[in-house]
Amino acid sequence: MMARLLRGALAAICLLLSVIAAPAWNPGEALQDPVLEQRARAISAELRCLVCQNQSIDDSDADLARDLRVLVRQRLVVGDTDSEVFDFMVARYGEFVLLKPRMGAKTWLLWGLPVALLLTGCGVLFLGNRKRSNSRRLPELTDSEKERLAEIVQSQ
Repeated sequence: MMARLLRGALAAICLLLSVIAAPAWNPGEALQDPVLEQRARAISAELRCLVCQNQSIDDSDADLARDLRVLVRQRLVVGDTDSEVFDFMVARYGEFVLLKPRMGAKTWLLWGLPVALLLTGCGVLFLGNRKRSNSRRLPELTDSEKERLAEIVQSQ
């Protein structure tokens, strides 16, 4: 009884996982030219679904993602290169449409600012600690204190 229940639960999980992993694009969207279709799929994998936001338009089943997949294929049929298709999509929807943003001034600022802040914080901590350790330094022993210390050490 328990084994049958476990097999049923396992089958249900496998069924759910197979549905999740299914591609969202329709075979009816596919281009007749296999080279163009392969380029379209590669481009679609690099573009973000503006509805889902963490999926590519190739993986999303949202209506907008379908429209974007069709638009990519239309641009390829017209004769656009891959970079022209990306430029067109960025011009129309902004940099957010790219799953992997291009390196530019904004991107350098986005990635460089946290590193700069971390290095600045480490520098401040280092200099503050150094200044504090210098201020806590004990005064030098006088000659009489050194002699007394030597006597104590020898007596033990």
